[in-house]
Amino acid sequence: MRIAVTGASGFVGGAVAAAAEERGWEVLGYGRRPLPGLSVWDLGAGKPPSPPDVDAVVHAAAHVADWGPAELFHRVNVHGTEAVAATFPRVRLVHISSSSIYPWWQPCVDRPEEPAAGRYLNAYASSKALAEAAALRHGNALILRPHGVYGPGDRTLLPRLISNVNHGRLLSVGGPDVRHQLTSIGNLVGAVLAACTSDITGPVNVADRRPVALGAVLREVLDATGRADVELGFIPVRAAMALAASLDAVAGVTRKQPRLTRYAVSQLGFERTYCTRRLREELGIDPVQSSFAGAGQWIGDLGSAHPARKTKY
Repeated sequence: MRIAVTGASGFVGGAVAAAAEERGWEVLGYGRRPLPGLSVWDLGAGKPPSPPDVDAVVHAAAHVADWGPAELFHRVNVHGTEAVAATFPRVRLVHISSSSIYPWWQPCVDRPEEPAAGRYLNAYASSKALAEAAALRHGNALILRPHGVYGPGDRTLLPRLISNVNHGRLLSVGGPDVRHQLTSIGNLVGAVLAACTSDITGPVNVADRRPVALGAVLREVLDATGRADVELGFIPVRAAMALAASLDAVAGVTRKQPRLTRYAVSQLGFERTYCTRRLREELGIDPVQSSFAGAGQWIGDLGSAHPARKTKY
């Protein structure tokens, strides 16, 4: 099996490339910057000059952030996906999307693979919906929709949440019992590799076996990172959304990323659980249960884990 992987220097793309090589597959990795073992490809600039012959392409590159200029998200996520689809028109396309394409204004409760919501709180979610549409026009594309990817290599989700500890207290939104069906990097990588050799198309939810309570997740990660004495607190969704709306408005003037966004409130404060029937029955993946064992090691230096944005190339 010979595959191309975009975003091979990032969290998801790097994990996919490593797992594929462990299987004995030949991997051609692409990144935006010159790095050992990777070919340079600025996806937003269009097709590369000499695309290789491959059996499948995994499109993991993306610009991921709560906030930022719409032009950047569109260039990387939408034009980038169009470039990948045009570069590899006759091979299997595995596109890494996001659960952010589902309605933000209501809970997701065992939500099946429904169409994109059509209206969004930020340019990231909007660009991911448009990128899905571009991938589906390819004709042989499988769209994977994970929620809250975590695990070794994650520098965004759990590290960013835990980095908000202030004066011995961690404030989140919603409540401790809000259920989330997160996605371990192992479950997502397994789905990606299965998708490369599968012939099913369309969107597939990817998530861990069962939902977990947000408060329990944060408590376990705090304990694992040596912060057992940190107190957990939660801002009700309505109040958090009002606060985030005011901060978003200020950010629109100052052009500085707000500490809290409406997008973050919608993703954390509402239940986010998903139907994984297609994942299990059609892709043949039996997802493992969420586990944060070893989080103290892979979260690493929390002081540097609060990036304003991350372009996964």
